Amino acid sequence: MDEHELPAELAPVVAADAEALNRLGAAFRKRASSEGLVDVAYRVIDSPVGRLLLAATEAGLVRVAFASEGHDAVLESLAATISPRVLADPARLDAAAKELEEYFDRRRRHFDLALDFRLAHGFRREVLSHLQEIGYGRTASYAAVAALTSSPRAVRAVGTACARNPLPLVVPCHRVVRSDGGQGAYLGGMEAKSLLLALEVA
Repeated sequence: MDEHELPAELAPVVAADAEALNRLGAAFRKRASSEGLVDVAYRVIDSPVGRLLLAATEAGLVRVAFASEGHDAVLESLAATISPRVLADPARLDAAAKELEEYFDRRRRHFDLALDFRLAHGFRREVLSHLQEIGYGRTASYAAVAALTSSPRAVRAVGTACARNPLPLVVPCHRVVRSDGGQGAYLGGMEAKSLLLALEVA
């Protein structure tokens, strides 16, 4: 028998222990949430563009992160910038997970989630507010987005704001493209951007 294999008679015991731990974990998360001890709740979901980390504060959805960003690194950043009281609490992200599922199934064109923009400041935040004006299935150039802002010549800064968007998908930076028709860079990768643009025009 391999050293990592369990005797058959121990399998039910281990399964029971795992179930008990899951129950305890769920009870802990519920109590911590109900007593206001969780400042940032998170969960991970599967999607056509890979596994996505969703994180929320009491104010709303604060972060959507692609796997390529490193979910552990994102959680560490949230702990450092918002609060160390970060906990996996899937139920608090049910609405976000549901709306994203509907989006990927082409049953939703607009998100109705409360959003927390605290991770974006100044001009970046101004740019993000305009991204939500780009309709489903449409695109706008970086220059066109810049023209909507208080700094209409800041095309590069618009690109930076899109690249650092803490709420991709929900705040649709994937709809911003180059003036020459090229797609431009994307935090989730070019394949993900192509998939999202194709999804919306299908």
